[in-house]
Amino acid sequence: MGSSTTLLGEALGPGALRPLSAVPLWPSFVADDHTPVEFSVALARNEPPAVRMIVESIAEQPGRQANLTAALGVLDRLAAQHSLDLRQFDRIRDLFLPEDPQGAFAFWYSLIVGAHAAPAIKVYLNPEVRGRERGTELVSAALDRLGLGGAFPTIAGHALRREGLDRFSFFALDLMDDHRARVKTYVSHDCAEISDVTAAAAAVPEADLELLADVCAIAGAGSGPFTRRPLMSAYNFLAGDTDRPGGYSVYIPVRDYVQDDLEACERVLAVMARCGLDSTPFVLALTSIVRRPLGDGVGLIAHISLRLGRPRPGVTVYLSSEAYDVTPPRTTAMSL
Repeated sequence: MGSSTTLLGEALGPGALRPLSAVPLWPSFVADDHTPVEFSVALARNEPPAVRMIVESIAEQPGRQANLTAALGVLDRLAAQHSLDLRQFDRIRDLFLPEDPQGAFAFWYSLIVGAHAAPAIKVYLNPEVRGRERGTELVSAALDRLGLGGAFPTIAGHALRREGLDRFSFFALDLMDDHRARVKTYVSHDCAEISDVTAAAAAVPEADLELLADVCAIAGAGSGPFTRRPLMSAYNFLAGDTDRPGGYSVYIPVRDYVQDDLEACERVLAVMARCGLDSTPFVLALTSIVRRPLGDGVGLIAHISLRLGRPRPGVTVYLSSEAYDVTPPRTTAMSL
């Protein structure tokens, strides 16, 4: 745990020094209360659970460009300490790191730690960093530079079917050697039905569309349309994937479709039962972070994701630390 907290502190940059008793200096979109870190626990059959942290580096005097500069300074230190492979990142960095970044963020980290493995580090980049209208262009160019341009028509045909409602929202890279590194593209689906998500997942031959539909219905309490925060698709590319992705994930913002975290917890447990997964690691993770009755707020359990195809099918649950604030429970009936 000591090494994990040290890694987290390094990734936060100067923001790690700010006390939680103070208000956040920067409205980070990592978490609803602007905490620049979100935790998650990834579960798969016959594998030990992994703890993940999504982190935004915060500068001493934060701003889009200042935070990006701080994050790149962190990257230099992490690359030296953890022997990161930056070759794929270097091929596309000029696309996603302009002098005047736009949008909600420019650069986030994902830190993955396990009991018996070295930390894995991933970066998230913003396709809308040059403006929302250029997101598709940036993703297409990035895939082309990484030798994956042949897969773009497949993604577009399955996930970008509704003009103005489907858009690229993240682009991510594992910072490890080319053979094991994943490239991931994320698409947000505003006002989607479950059928829109299963159409997106059909790009991956190994995706279990029946399981996907069931999990979306359980986590979102219906078939849609999902009119609050959008469902999100993600495509995994591994070594050997050229004309289509080898893996698919759906991200369901469960906090938007429940009244409180007690209901969200029930949804998570039902999803795990449907997937045949042991819920014990999730319960332990939730117990370690919760500081209030689950019925007293909403957003502690933020997202549920279902992973299908390669590299490791399973479920991930995203947990907010609520370091700065707790969102009150909803008191009105849910309306999808």
